[in-house]
Amino acid sequence: MDIYASDEEKGEEIKQWWRDNGRSVILGCIVGAAVIFGGRYWLTYQQTLAANASIAYQQVVLSLNDDKVSVAEDKTHLLFSEYSTTPYAVFAAFEMAAQSTDTDSAQSYLEWVMNNADLAAHIELARFRLAQLFSNDGKFDQALTLIEHSESAAFSSLLLELRGDIFVAQAQVSEARTAYKNAMIDLLQGEPRKQILQVKLDDVAESDDS
Repeated sequence: MDIYASDEEKGEEIKQWWRDNGRSVILGCIVGAAVIFGGRYWLTYQQTLAANASIAYQQVVLSLNDDKVSVAEDKTHLLFSEYSTTPYAVFAAFEMAAQSTDTDSAQSYLEWVMNNADLAAHIELARFRLAQLFSNDGKFDQALTLIEHSESAAFSSLLLELRGDIFVAQAQVSEARTAYKNAMIDLLQGEPRKQILQVKLDDVAESDDS
């Protein structure tokens, strides 16, 4: 705008600018308002979702403590269907698997976590617990398959130890010894698990010598 123009000329320039740009300005304001209100709505929705999921999870825990298994199952399946994107659905699945006396039921809950959890740590924890479940049930091949498909460095020592335990149960002493040694590699000196692994390794060595 020319600073030396008359007020009338300035007014005409403003009017012309508004005719050229007014729609874009209005549209920008509308879009901006929609983004702001949409963002607020989304945050409120997420907070409400998390709060409801938290209540449902608490009901799962309380029901299990009161031996109301059917109620806990109903609340867990509610979490699966309505709040599967929240961590509370994963927490409930772990609780149900841990408290279940039916191995098939426990397996289904752990597999749900493996198939639906967002965090790699939750998936690998479910993999480890399912491998333990298979091992305890004598399904060694299934347990070993799960272990072999793990890519988690955080759970590698635990899975290798379980691998060693499975080989011991199968009387595969040499393989068990290798698994226990590998499980100890990344553990710090004095760490309790390292001492346990050393005992297992010594037991394997003794059985091999005999």
